[in-house]
Amino acid sequence: MKHFIVEATYLVPFEVVSPLIPSHRDFLKDGYDRGYFLCSGPKEPPVGGFLVARAESREDLETLFEAEPFRRAGVARFTFTEFRPVMRQEWCEPWFTGEPA
Repeated sequence: MKHFIVEATYLVPFEVVSPLIPSHRDFLKDGYDRGYFLCSGPKEPPVGGFLVARAESREDLETLFEAEPFRRAGVARFTFTEFRPVMRQEWCEPWFTGEPA
């Protein structure tokens, strides 16, 4: 299992992004339910957001994000940065070691 920081950057004013938030959160909930995501949240000020994710490969994660509502509407750009989590809280160890959700 590989681990990623996903960064969203809004390409339009937040007022244009805002109506899409409910469908974006539905997308996120599905990713949490399927064990892909550990945590996520908006940047302050709201110009994008961050997400800690896992997937078998970057390509798998990028494929998952093809259905992301902000991306589909063309209101956000996403970058996927792989990292190696060498230290972490014990309570999240199962997520990082790849155990199913």
